Formats: sequence, structure tokens, C-alpha cells
Amino acid sequence: DDLLDKISKNDIHIAAAGLTITPEREKRFRFGPAYQEITEQLVYNASNKRPKDLSHLDGSLEVVANSSHEERLRHLKETMKSLSWKPNHELESEELLQLVSNDIIEYTIADSNELLLNQRFHINLRVAFDIGSPQQLAWALPQTEDSSLFIEVQKFFKKIKENGELTRLIERNYGHIENFDYVGTKIFMRHIEKRLPAYQDYFEEAARKQAIDWRLIAAMGYQESHWNPDAVSPTGVRGIMMLTLKTAKELNVKDRLDPKSSISGGARYFKQTLDRMSAEITEPDRTWMAMAAYNVGYAHLQDARKITRKLGKNPNLWIDVKQALPLLAQSKWYKQTRYGYARGWEPVRYVENIRSYYDVLKWIEESNIVTTPVPEEFLKIPNSI
Repeated sequence: DDLLDKISKNDIHIAAAGLTITPEREKRFRFGPAYQEITEQLVYNASNKRPKDLSHLDGSLEVVANSSHEERLRHLKETMKSLSWKPNHELESEELLQLVSNDIIEYTIADSNELLLNQRFHINLRVAFDIGSPQQLAWALPQTEDSSLFIEVQKFFKKIKENGELTRLIERNYGHIENFDYVGTKIFMRHIEKRLPAYQDYFEEAARKQAIDWRLIAAMGYQESHWNPDAVSPTGVRGIMMLTLKTAKELNVKDRLDPKSSISGGARYFKQTLDRMSAEITEPDRTWMAMAAYNVGYAHLQDARKITRKLGKNPNLWIDVKQALPLLAQSKWYKQTRYGYARGWEPVRYVENIRSYYDVLKWIEESNIVTTPVPEEFLKIPNSI
């Protein structure tokens, strides 16, 4: 790894980049406390046959040169003489995943956390099998007689583990994608191509007026209606943003089925909800809680925050409030609240889905990577979805 080489040359003092602790690396570097556990996984394209194990690879296996993945392969080759691979000195793991997705190479190896992030963007990536036992990620430091920096790193991780900041950081990056929905993601990718263009200008205009990222409002609109302007629910909410009749009247939205009016109204309503959040709630938790309130109602969110406080947790953190929201459906808890019963699990799923959709929309617009074409068979999904 380039970062590890820089440590060896004393160009840098800490490498904090999702580095796996391996036996070979421990001979050369000192590692701080482990902060996350991952598994190395063989990845292939869903259009190809799934290999049974490393001895049944039908095609090229490429990994990042001098990576923990190549170290693993070198170790396995001691007992599996026929094992071969191509070390890639130019590309990073994420880029190799794209090559697998585009069927340019057959296989690569990726850490489970990195694959989880990338499967949302490349929906035809699949795990063939895990390779070896789970491994730990940590910061790497040089092996020197002076241990002062190492001691400070240990203190830092002790602090963020004890105060919950480490858990919150991991949740912020991975908490909303742990339940990867392959079917839902492939439908979403199709709708980005087929439906979003007709309404993107409306999302951009409405979001600009409210000083909100348009991709966030678009993600909310997708969660509400799959960008279907004629959507109607059994409860009577309608349109792309699924506004209630009461909310539409308050926002002066005369036709909930008119896409521009619905999107404008939804953006205004979300901004109003966002502005109602307590000043003690900071971003990004403020946005996630406003979304939950948009779905379940501001009053029920406040009830959930009170329950969070009763549980000894922080009512200003989404990671804590999302654990309390489902309790609004339990009589033991909702009888203690001001506003009573609510289907509290729904806003949790609502927010997590939107976060995933938002990540994909940001990735498509901000990266130079071309999205994986949706396979023809995926386009046979009924338009009603």
C-alpha cells in the first residue's frame, strides 16, 4: 500500500485508511486499537457462474498489488499451488469492483465493508464466498522506540469507544446499508433512468428555494412514491411526495397529483419540519430526524426522543432515537407518551432507505464513473412498481 510505504519512509506518521491488520504488516508496523471487523470476499458478476472455491475460478482474478488481499493469496498458494492471480499496480479496490461489474475481469477480492458500499452502485456484484476468518481494521504507525504517538492513538480510541462516538461514526457510514436490498436497488436504478429525468428540474427548483440538496428531496420523493405522480395510498395520501389533504391545504397545494406542485409542497413541508428541530440536534442527525418526523409526525418523534432520554441515551442522536421509535408500537411505552401509539418501525426504515437512495444519487452526479447499465432482463419489471 502507498500509505504504508510512506510510513516506512517516514513521510507520514499515521495511516488511517481502512487498513487490515495482517501477520506480515505486524512485522513492519505498529497498529492501534482495532475499530471495525471485516471479511475478505471473492466477488464476481451476477451474469456469470458462481465459483465454488478458489480452485474453481473460471477466469482472471485481479487484486490490488501488495494489498492485504494479495498477502492472503500468497499465503494460500503455499498449499494451493495452482492458484494464480494478477496483481494490479494501477487501480484501487473500488475500481477493480467496477471492472467486475462491467464484466471486464471475472473476479476480485474486496473487504466486506467496501463491497457493501459499492453494491448499491454496481447492482450486479455478488459474493461468491468468504476467504478466511474475519479480520480487523486499525490505524498503522511506524515501529519506533518513541511510543508517545502510539499512546495518544490508544487514548483517542479509548475515548471514542467509551463516549459512543466510534459507534456513531460506523452507523453514519454503514448503518443504513446493512440490509442491502438487491431487488429494490435494481428497480431504483431503472427508475433513475426512466422516471427521474421528467421530474429532476422540479426537484432542483423546489430544493433550491428551500436551500436543500435536490438529491435529498428526490430521494424522499422516491421513497414516497417511486416517482409516480399518480400514486395514491389506502390512507388517502397522494402524489409524488404523498401529501395528506390537510398538509396540502396548509401548503396551498391545490392539486396533489400535479408533479411540480407536489414536489414544491413536499420540499416546503420538509424545510418547515427541519426548522422545527431542536437547536441541540446537529447535522446530519438533524436531517435524519426531520425525515422521520415527515413520515411519522413531529409529535411522535418528540415522544420517541423522550423515550430515548428515559432509556439513558441521547435524544439528539439519530442512532439512539431510531432504537426508541419502534417502542411507540408497544403498549408498555406508548401509554407513557403524550401522543400514543405509532408504527414506529416505519420511520426508521423510511430514513434508512432515503439515506441509501441519496447516496446513490450523489454518487451518480459527483463521480466520473459511468453507472452500470441495467441488464435487459431487469427492465421486465412492471411499470406499476
